[in-house]
Amino acid sequence: MERLAAPLPKNLVRLGDRLARGLSATAQNALEVARFGGLRTDEKASPHQVVAEQPVYRLRRYFPDTFGERPAVLLVPPLMLTAEIYDIAPAASAVAVLHGLGLDPWVVDFGRPEREPGGLRRSMADHVLAVSDAIDRIREVTGRDVHLAGYSQGGMFAYQTAAYRRSEGIESLITFGSPADLDAANPFGVPQWIPRRPFVDLLGDLPGLSIPGWVTRSAFQALSPTKSVRNRLEFLLQLHDREVLAPRERQRRFMQSEGWVAWPGPALADFLLEFVAHNRMLRGGFVIGDRMVTLADIDCPVLAFVGEVDEIAPPPMVRGIVRAAPRAEVYEACQRTGHFGLVAGSHAAASTWPVVAAWVHWREGQGMVPPEVGPVKEDELGKGRLSYGMELAVQVGAGAVRSAVDTTTAAVRSVVGFGEAAAELLPRLARLERIAGDTRVSLGLLLDENARRAPGDILFLFEDRAHTQAAAKRRIDSVVRGLISLGVRQGEHVGVLMSTRPSALALVAALNRLGAVAVLLRPDGDLAQELVLGQVTRVVADPEHARLVEGVEVHLLGGGERDAGLADMERIDPGAVELPGWYEPNPGRAGDLAFVLFTGSGEDTRVSRITNRRWALSAFGTASSAALSSADTVYSLSPLSHPSALLMSLGGAIAGGARLALATSYDPATFWEEARRYGVTVVSYTWTLLHGLAEAPPHPGERHHAVRLFIGSGMPRGLWRRLESRFAPARVLEFYASRSGEAVLVNLTGKKPGSLGRPLPGSARTRIVRYDLDRGLVVPGRDGFAVRCGPGETGLLLARGTDSSDPLRGVFEPGDSWVATGDLFQRDTDGDHWMVGRTSELVHTPRGVVPTGGVRDRVGDVPGVDLAVAYGIPAGRFELLAAAVTLRTPVSPEDFTAAFPEEGPDLIRVVEEIETSAYARLLTRELRAEGIPEEGTAFFRDSGGRYRPLTDADRERLRTL
Repeated sequence: MERLAAPLPKNLVRLGDRLARGLSATAQNALEVARFGGLRTDEKASPHQVVAEQPVYRLRRYFPDTFGERPAVLLVPPLMLTAEIYDIAPAASAVAVLHGLGLDPWVVDFGRPEREPGGLRRSMADHVLAVSDAIDRIREVTGRDVHLAGYSQGGMFAYQTAAYRRSEGIESLITFGSPADLDAANPFGVPQWIPRRPFVDLLGDLPGLSIPGWVTRSAFQALSPTKSVRNRLEFLLQLHDREVLAPRERQRRFMQSEGWVAWPGPALADFLLEFVAHNRMLRGGFVIGDRMVTLADIDCPVLAFVGEVDEIAPPPMVRGIVRAAPRAEVYEACQRTGHFGLVAGSHAAASTWPVVAAWVHWREGQGMVPPEVGPVKEDELGKGRLSYGMELAVQVGAGAVRSAVDTTTAAVRSVVGFGEAAAELLPRLARLERIAGDTRVSLGLLLDENARRAPGDILFLFEDRAHTQAAAKRRIDSVVRGLISLGVRQGEHVGVLMSTRPSALALVAALNRLGAVAVLLRPDGDLAQELVLGQVTRVVADPEHARLVEGVEVHLLGGGERDAGLADMERIDPGAVELPGWYEPNPGRAGDLAFVLFTGSGEDTRVSRITNRRWALSAFGTASSAALSSADTVYSLSPLSHPSALLMSLGGAIAGGARLALATSYDPATFWEEARRYGVTVVSYTWTLLHGLAEAPPHPGERHHAVRLFIGSGMPRGLWRRLESRFAPARVLEFYASRSGEAVLVNLTGKKPGSLGRPLPGSARTRIVRYDLDRGLVVPGRDGFAVRCGPGETGLLLARGTDSSDPLRGVFEPGDSWVATGDLFQRDTDGDHWMVGRTSELVHTPRGVVPTGGVRDRVGDVPGVDLAVAYGIPAGRFELLAAAVTLRTPVSPEDFTAAFPEEGPDLIRVVEEIETSAYARLLTRELRAEGIPEEGTAFFRDSGGRYRPLTDADRERLRTL
């Protein structure tokens, strides 16, 4: 008989049944996941109504049947995620929590760009304008302002929209892990030691490159590979238990696949170049439409949620909103979570969204400020920022640069033009060394190169509008055709009489492209004299100034009220102008005359003839010394008719690839608003132009400003110190350019306020030689050649070259040629140059001839002195040495005595103000004409060398010296 098998224990049977059922359930669930991408659940999305449908977005209103009189909250998603980020699942739905806490939630839905018509061609500005349009529609429906909220890049859109609208219609801003200072740390978990710029440049140079959703998803998952693997393993191990998986299934599917969408190429390029590379969230100067925008215009309350362990948007980047929006009242809510945890999952449902609701009610006047909300914990400013590091390049001197040029001369000698090929072979400073008399180089040529290289980049900014390289080129080429139709030929001197406006820039560039000479007439100058000195054959003017010209043919250009009696270039059809055979764009050679400028006034009006080489020297010298790049915006406070604007501001910006912001007028009260809006990093000045800014009341915009340099010439060293002290870490970069010759000096380090530094590589070689102040002659040595001055010795600055109507010959060796600059200098033991006066401003006292520059500087260094000048007062055969000062705080006679222990001015007077030129140069003609003052505060230097109040007896004594 066959034996029966013993029965299995009951617990083993039950275990086998469970395993069988588990395997069956696992297989069934796995098949469902494979077929449908996930488990089917009974969970439904929160009810919503599409209130508006526009080309870029759809506007959703959630719980449309139960909204009532509630505060409206508009939620903006980031580009890489769908709008369902705010309604992932019933247990983790932002809109459901907010609605349950008494708010009226709205959501901007950008859709899936890869499926939308034109979706992959959207720019950042398209999304900002869409959010702004959504705000208008909500206000129209609800009759109340909106609380605008955004996650990650959606928060950046929220910031930009608030800035674009200048907070109009926005009750408050709420952001979640949204960076406002992208220089504060490396985003996306990239280590700080890895440079970002090469990757930014690579991606930015791929126009139209869109990132598919799966690429973005994979990249974000790669940031937390352990967590990603753990989540997948947990899902697989629990695949048999549908009840456990079901509540989290929608969230899992969203994060693993369904929630990710493509990032449009233009928007990606904008993000990388404008915000990652140039950090315009902090600096300002980004463009929405054609308007300039800055976060500094935000003045509504801001609540920034900060993830303490957020690697995608680290806390310093998020807290940068304090620096970017100095006028706003900024708070933060710090959460112990990562980037996604701020808005998704159980943490957000239990913590983030209740805080948002409490914040909104508080801002609406209901309840108290949430305990989780407090002031922003500002991180150390300036951390991780790029430093200004061009000092070494210039400090090594011209010799090192010349050596580098010599080694590459053979390789580049065949390059006739001064263009893109040369730019790739040599740095900017070395390019200056290569300019020979027949080298093709000009303003028009560089503009053409920039337009070919980056047509979409911004060339200049004016009245809150941005003008691209391509648009500027079209306008310039049209003006060129208009000039040709008028009969303008290469080499002709054409007057330009315009206020600061785009047409002025286009006209100057067009004349240069044509090969004509642009004579920049000054609206406030002596026009009749300037027309003669500039050898002008015709004038092109704007409607505002056209009637000021007499004696030559006048043509109109630019907008404004027209004069029917004048020829109007705007009526010329460029397409109908046939280009003559002689026309060649940008024919200018380095030695050709390109511009004529004027300085001085009245009978002292002087002509400055600028060759293409001189312009290029200033342009590339400025760009190199100031380390200008496409991240910079140069703010020109002077009109194009001023040498600093044409040579330094415009020239430096074009040579450095920076943007140029043109000011219609300069007002210290509005300076910081404009600087923030344009994203200004470099400000040009002349003489004492920035005095009003240094002494102005504090302005919100100056807090955490983006200005790194003030560049210009002629700034008094007392003002220099005050400017750097108040607006640190910005500093002054002082230039000197001789009126005759091509000598250019630059104080690159800024460590010696008042010093003019050292010669700029590429400029003319310079020498300081002994000079007889009485006779006005260079002092020869025993061999008949000029004698170089030693350290601390005053002499005349000479520049090598022939750029003068009467150059000096045989100065140091037979046959050499040098130009006398007319300026007196000293050189210290470090090799830095100090200007001590001009030969035209010497004072002939009974004690000898005295340069005024050193006296002015020493008086200006007295504590309490604001501005100072030194001058001579005629007194018989000699002159009295006098000084005039304005004061910031009271100054005693003893203070002046201490400043001049040996020789000093005979007279120091205190005045309310010192006359200035149109460009803020301190003038002495009125003081000289007044002579010895009959009233007011003045101090006399007695025979013992002490200063005391001036008396009537002192006045008589001074008159009889």
